[in-house]
Amino acid sequence: MNKTLISLALAAASLLAAGTSFAQTAPQGDQLYKAFGEKAGLVTLMDDFMVRLLADPRTGPHFKPANQQRVKEQLVDQLCALAGGPCVYKGADMKSSHANLDIRKSDFHALVEVLQQSMDARGIPFRSQNQMLALLAPMHRDTITVR
Repeated sequence: MNKTLISLALAAASLLAAGTSFAQTAPQGDQLYKAFGEKAGLVTLMDDFMVRLLADPRTGPHFKPANQQRVKEQLVDQLCALAGGPCVYKGADMKSSHANLDIRKSDFHALVEVLQQSMDARGIPFRSQNQMLALLAPMHRDTITVR
């Protein structure tokens, strides 16, 4: 159980770290970064996201024992980099950080659903949400370890 809790914390912390480089997955320019409100907007989004993750009965038990500030900071850097912003993500990649952990498809989907709720609550345009989710979608292959 503890291994699962840690693994889900790592999943959130490295949600956006793909096995490919950001240059291959990031949109051209910084339009998506701007649509998310630049760094300040991403910090606000991740503040909301962490509150929702902790409150959701599907994800809360996995994140309460995590270093929530660190998780949030890494997510901000990852979203920023993916969206074409100036941030650099320095955390572990998805595959290696989840290789021996029990992450289920339902865990990944719950986390994404909570992210969508946060994006809606922050007024992020639907098109921009879809662009970000399209960048995140391939990461399920490296995150889900229980098939």
